[in-house]
Amino acid sequence: MYGEKIVDEIKNRAFKLENTDDLDIIVQAIGDADFVLLGEASHGTSEFYTLRAELSKRLILEKNFSFIAVEGDWPSCYTLNRYIKQYPDTAANIREAHRDFNRWPTWMWANNEVMNYAEWLYDFNKNISAGRKIGFYGIDVYSLWESMDEILSHLKKTGSPELKAAQKAFDCFDPYKRDPQTYGVSAAFLSESCEEEVVKLLTDLQVKRQLSKGEDEAALSDELNALVAVNAERYYRSMVQGGPDSWNVRDRHMVEALNRIKAFHGPDAKAIVWEDNTHIGDARATDMEADGMVNIGQLLREQHGDDRVYVVGFGTHRGTVIAADQWGGEMQSMEVPEAQSGSWEDLMHKAGAYDKILLFDHDSEPFLETVGHRAIGVVYNPRRERGNYVPSVMALRYDAFVYIDESNALSPLRQEIFHY
Repeated sequence: MYGEKIVDEIKNRAFKLENTDDLDIIVQAIGDADFVLLGEASHGTSEFYTLRAELSKRLILEKNFSFIAVEGDWPSCYTLNRYIKQYPDTAANIREAHRDFNRWPTWMWANNEVMNYAEWLYDFNKNISAGRKIGFYGIDVYSLWESMDEILSHLKKTGSPELKAAQKAFDCFDPYKRDPQTYGVSAAFLSESCEEEVVKLLTDLQVKRQLSKGEDEAALSDELNALVAVNAERYYRSMVQGGPDSWNVRDRHMVEALNRIKAFHGPDAKAIVWEDNTHIGDARATDMEADGMVNIGQLLREQHGDDRVYVVGFGTHRGTVIAADQWGGEMQSMEVPEAQSGSWEDLMHKAGAYDKILLFDHDSEPFLETVGHRAIGVVYNPRRERGNYVPSVMALRYDAFVYIDESNALSPLRQEIFHY
């Protein structure tokens, strides 16, 4: 019976989403929040990307948000950031600016939806002073060796004294041939850790940026790459041991990176975050809490207060999606079957087969039941849907929810653009 009650409440409280003007209700509800977290139920759905882009445009234009932080690698996103901000000696065009999105799954950021939004950011920044241009940053933890490469390259180019510490850290990782699994096993079980070297490097680069009065984004890039090295070392070491530690290292890293970027942009800076629902939807409203896991949504709410953080989840009832059938496999367009009976997406569909927005802004009681909420990974098998639903208390997990009744696969950029 609770399902019928939820359907009735959705019917009474949801707003139709027919065009981008209908996003007004979310923009208004965000108020003066400092962090707006925009989720997605998959990394391969066009509407999730395009609607996040439209919301982000509105937040930049109307509420003076400062930057976008995404579930991507710092080095590849920083290449795009440099292009968007029109730095000298950067990519010649928007497609070349995507050249570093070449690590699987490439389609997450090398797609037409992101490219179109990046072009908008490029044009917007043309008329903005250097210190106020909108940035685009990756805050994930996976790019250990790419980040070390970037640090070495920049410190060599600038003749920085911190190069010695960087070279020492790089040399420590070098025997592992850029294989995270090999390093993780050696660090976890053979006590052959590079932790001391990367922590020393991060400390040196923090001091360097403080001495530069915090105004040099290249120094910020060095520091964030070093932070990646520190936390990636911890991530790969914990990953081979199992348990929730590796997940928690990753999400705590993303929060730390986000806080550092926000501090760099000044006390009035505001951040937009694009991540999977599993990262931005408060973990305490899911079964993650029982497993000892935290996430970005929970940590930011705890650190900054619920009123400073606004969380928007996204989901779909059926459609198509870009994913792979195994880790490292070829991307393909797959059918997304109709949501399972009794799931959140099924209830949203039963409340009306149209796109809609639901705000959890008053009387949350009808949405405090635990329901299954679909999450599609980069590895996906539509025939094994049962394991793709996260038990969730929706009104506690999000502040708002954007529902797409029938969604479409995003449009990956052709792979040949990555080869020059």
